[in-house]
Amino acid sequence: MTSDSLGNPVTLYEPTHLSVLNDFVEGLIACEARVIAPLAVAETDHSPLLQAYAAALHMFAESPTAPANAQPYLARALAGAHQVSPREQRFIAAIAAWVAGDIAQAIRLHQEQAQEFPRDLASLKLGQYHCFNQGQTPAMLKLALSCLPASADVAYVHGMAAFGWEQCHLLPRAEAAAQQALRMNRKEPWAQHALAHVQLTQGRLHEGLAFMREVSPTWVGLNSFMQTHNWWHLALFALELGQHDEALRLCDEQVWGVVPEYSQDQIGAVSLLARLELAGADVGARWQALLPFLSHRVNDQVLPFLDLHYLYGLARAESPLAASLLANITAFAQNLPEAHPAKPVWHAVALPAAQGLLAHARGDYARAVLELGSALPRLLEIGGSHAQRDLFEQIHLDALLKCGQWNGAQHRVQQSLNAQPESMRLAALARRVYAGLELTEFAT
Repeated sequence: MTSDSLGNPVTLYEPTHLSVLNDFVEGLIACEARVIAPLAVAETDHSPLLQAYAAALHMFAESPTAPANAQPYLARALAGAHQVSPREQRFIAAIAAWVAGDIAQAIRLHQEQAQEFPRDLASLKLGQYHCFNQGQTPAMLKLALSCLPASADVAYVHGMAAFGWEQCHLLPRAEAAAQQALRMNRKEPWAQHALAHVQLTQGRLHEGLAFMREVSPTWVGLNSFMQTHNWWHLALFALELGQHDEALRLCDEQVWGVVPEYSQDQIGAVSLLARLELAGADVGARWQALLPFLSHRVNDQVLPFLDLHYLYGLARAESPLAASLLANITAFAQNLPEAHPAKPVWHAVALPAAQGLLAHARGDYARAVLELGSALPRLLEIGGSHAQRDLFEQIHLDALLKCGQWNGAQHRVQQSLNAQPESMRLAALARRVYAGLELTEFAT
């Protein structure tokens, strides 16, 4: 029987398309643009696994139309599922659950796959993606650890384990796993990204900036998310070190504009521009440059993490569509059935966070403090990484400062500065807080 490059047997109607399947598997775990290869042959080769891969690619659009676009490929995969192996059948079933919106079932199937077929690393990557979007960080780690013994020869598994360790705050283990991946493959972008997370969290800002600059020449052939996201991490180091002009340059040249229609490229730009503004930089007309793309997101309500970024970007661009998006988030949260697993996060977390973000963008800082303050303790549930969700912490802190709520601001700023003593951004905020508290000996 034919096998993919990881040794997993595959059923192919057209054996010459094995390289296409390998491009998907290898491209997915390596975050490379060649992952899209199945789309070029899926109309003529109805091999069930290939069709499932094509359906997954459509789902990665993270848009309301993605399930409908994925459906024809999924239908062909399901029609032929009885002809393929149990591993392929379970993968197809996991994609079917994703298209149906049953993320809990998709995760369960990927967990079963990791146990029974630990070299199905495409399944591992998708399982981690779903867990990440649900804020289930221990589950991300467990998936990688299930596959690691049988796949220890693959650098990308160590990178996936590294990010799982990091998101669980187990930073020494995260760094060790990332370094192992990089010893095996210096070009492993996910491991580079995991190590950047560790360095940022531990306040190793100069080291992180130097590391990401050193490895940046390897960021070629990547999908737009991985390419722009690693540059985003480099820009964060520059921003924390007070290099506003460099962070703006990176925003213009590397973070925004690679695939501006894509959800992840949009939220990366929103996140970086917002942080720059909060740090005192003048971003000029850059919000308006995002507006034509964000304006198409008003009716999305796919992932709350994405909607919150779209909302803040629209509001900072002073678009009336920000109010429309908030109304849609409100209606979506209220209309979900009480038993729906997404109801709590949309209603109790995303909705107050959205209200707080719009209030902040409009200058209603007291309401921003109230609404964001109620959402922050549960913000993990919207997904995203610690570093990404820190944007909402920063906006809440800015609202505290602008309301003159110095006690709460001091609590937040000093803890952050203790963890990141190299941060010029946090040092400036601390000076502002201590001046407001009239603790002048700390305000220098």
